[in-house]
Parts: sequence; C-alpha cells; structure tokens
Amino acid sequence: MDPVRIGIMGCADIARRRMLPAMAAVPGAEAVAVASRDPDTAADLAARVGCRPVHGYARLLELDEIEAVYIPLPAALHATWVEAALRAGKHVLAEKPVTAEPERSRALLDLARRYDLALMENIMFVHHRQHAAVRRLLDEGAIGELRSFHAAFAIPALPDSDIRYARELGGGALGDVGIYPVRAALHFLGTALSVAGAVLADGPGREVDTLGAALLRGPGGCSAHLTFGLDHAYQSSYVLWGSTGRITVSRAFTPPADYAPVLSLESETGARQILLEPDDQVANTVRAFISAVRAGRSPAADVTLRQAEILHEIRRLAGAPATLN
Repeated sequence: MDPVRIGIMGCADIARRRMLPAMAAVPGAEAVAVASRDPDTAADLAARVGCRPVHGYARLLELDEIEAVYIPLPAALHATWVEAALRAGKHVLAEKPVTAEPERSRALLDLARRYDLALMENIMFVHHRQHAAVRRLLDEGAIGELRSFHAAFAIPALPDSDIRYARELGGGALGDVGIYPVRAALHFLGTALSVAGAVLADGPGREVDTLGAALLRGPGGCSAHLTFGLDHAYQSSYVLWGSTGRITVSRAFTPPADYAPVLSLESETGARQILLEPDDQVANTVRAFISAVRAGRSPAADVTLRQAEILHEIRRLAGAPATLN
C-alpha cells in the first residue's frame, strides 16, 4: 500500500524534533512538503528532511500530491487552517487543542465526517502502551472500585518570548499543559465528566494563565483532581485511587521513547513496581493517524468534543477571558 503523503504546515519545534523524525521512521507515512510563511525557513527544514519546500500555507493545500496535513501552528490559528485543509480535501493531524471552543470543534468534526476525512488531535500520550497496562490493572480489580483520579502536568518557566505566553497566539497553561490531565481524566473516567470547580491565574507580568486547577465530577461520585502550570518544577504524573489500593504513573505524559515505564501498585497484598518495556508514543501517534486516514474517519471524535467542552467550562468557571480560536 502506498504511504500517506503528508504536508507539514509550519516549522514549529515539535515538527522538527519529534513529528518529522517519526514520519520518516514509520512505514506508511511520507512527509513530502514543508510550508512556511518564510521561504528560507521552509527551504532549510525541507533540505534537512529531504522533501519539498513550499512558501505559504495556502499553497501547501493546493498541492495534489498532498493527501494529509500536519498542523503544528500556534493554537489561535488551528481552527482556521484545519477548516481550510478539510475544505481542500485533506486529512488533518492538528496540534492540541484543535480548538478550545465546543461549537467550533463540533463544526470541524462535522465537516470532516461530511467529507469522509480524518481529523485527529495530536495528543500523543494516549497512544503509549503504559496506559493500556494501567487499564488492564483497573479491569482486573487490582485497586478495587475507582474512587478518585489525581493528575498533574507542569513545566518550568519558559523564555519570555515563548509563544505560550502570547495571548494573541492562543497561549496559556490550560490549553498547553492543562489539556493533558483533562484528557487523562476522560481516558480513564469516560466522557460523562462535568466540571465542579476551576481556578486559573496569571503569573507576574504574564497576559495568559500560567497555573490552574480543576475539579471534575464523574459517575457515581468519582472525582478528578487536576493541576497544571507553566512556571513550576516539572511534574508529569497521575494516580488512580481505588477502594483497595492505588496505581501511580510517574512519567505519564511525555516519556522518551527509550524510557522503561514503572507503574507503582499499592494493594491489599502490599506494594510492588511493575516494569514495562519502552514504547514510542510519537511513532504510535503517526501510526494511529495513518489508520484514521485509511479509514476516512476521525478517531475519538466524542472525546475530542467533550474535551473542548470541559476546557471551555473550566475557563468559564475560572472567570478567564474567551479564547481566540
């Protein structure tokens, strides 16, 4: 079967460091063009990866040889270019969040469905096998009935010029790092979650939220306690707390491909650590996108939409300004 021919819309760091190498390594994917508003930037990156440079995002969508696009643009530009790509008949892998506005997300998912195209949000951690191992432990009753879920993702302060501090580009902790604990809660507790409370705060001199927390309510009273931030000591973890034990994942959201995960299990029979094989969530994500393209439909569309609704509700309850996409 011929590989899925992918155009890269933008030369962001995540495209350079992670996605383009994964596309080169995964059979079934082929990066054939890189677009930038700056022709020199496009030419430089294209030369490094051995593909065609394109001047301008609209021009990329005009190329007949492109059947899918990867969009790593700033968050405020996602919705506009996702829609343009879908209307051009291209499958789309978009950086997160596709949008933080439920109605816009619903419209884009409906558009993809109408055109038999895949629209997939690039949240890579859900494709790592360690979370399937956690799910098996839950299903086997290793910690009894699930009572609560606690997740945290925070990173140290970034340079002042980083786009995640720019409100006009859709920056802020909620959309950049808060989305991970939110998606993890949906992954384990399902889409019937609702937001019971939320806090967002701007750091000194910042125009976007740099820290936050949310309390979600699930079926049967199970709760999800989520914390996140951009100016913190690094943390990337979650804990599932049950009636008879706990499961802790300490490198939950961005483990390197060569990292061997360790799950900590505390139960009625004692505490033990479960060592897993390394896994490459970036390559797995590319494989999942290829499968979605071949199927012509958006994977986890209901979760993507519910996530947008929860992000919107967190922002509303926290009294934060509306997002720009």
